[in-house]
Amino acid sequence: MGNWEKRKRPIRLEKRFEFESYEKTRDFLDLLGQYSEEVDRFPDISFGKTYVNITLRPDSDDQNADLTEDDKKFAQEIDGLLD
Repeated sequence: MGNWEKRKRPIRLEKRFEFESYEKTRDFLDLLGQYSEEVDRFPDISFGKTYVNITLRPDSDDQNADLTEDDKKFAQEIDGLLD
């Protein structure tokens, strides 16, 4: 699943995307923002000049929630933004 790391406490998926320039970083962030608005799902994001860190948490607020196929699909769709 595209090098996403699954963490257990709290349960989440994480991935770091690296880019050649600030312009490419911004382009990715713009695409991610547009896509997130379309699907009404918003990951946690931190970024710098040439990288973006994304954290996906279960869509449910339940304390015992686990990652679902929808969560994994969302991660794959984020990977697809780079194509």
